[in-house]
Amino acid sequence: MGRLIFFIDDDKVILNLLEYTFQSRRDYDVICYKTGEECLENLLREPNLIVLDHILEGADDNTLNGLDTLKEIRKINKDIPVVILTGQGDDALLSEFMENGANRYLTKDDYFIDSLIETIEQVIP
Repeated sequence: MGRLIFFIDDDKVILNLLEYTFQSRRDYDVICYKTGEECLENLLREPNLIVLDHILEGADDNTLNGLDTLKEIRKINKDIPVVILTGQGDDALLSEFMENGANRYLTKDDYFIDSLIETIEQVIP
C-alpha cells in the first residue's frame, strides 16, 4: 500500500483534478472529501498527509471551514502534515493557519499542481 493522502476541497473540479493527478502515481493512495467533517470522521485511517482547502464552504453555516477543520485535526493528531490550498493570498489568514499547525500552504494558481507534487514529495518523501 502506498502513502495515504486525504484531499479536502468543496470544489468538485479541484478534487477530481487532485484525485486524477495523484491516483495515477504509484506511491500514493488518495481519498477525497468535500467537507472537513468527512475528513475528521476518517482520521483513524491515519493518512500520511492532509491537503486542505482553506475555505470549505458547506451546505449550511454549521459546516466546518478550513481553519476550524485544521484545529479539530490538531486536537486529534498533532503529527499529520497538513498543507493548505488557498485561492487567495491573504497573509493574515495564512499566518493564522500556520499558527494553528499547518505545515505549508500553496496558492491555487495555474501551476499549483506542480507545486503540490513537489511539496508532497518534500513532506512525505
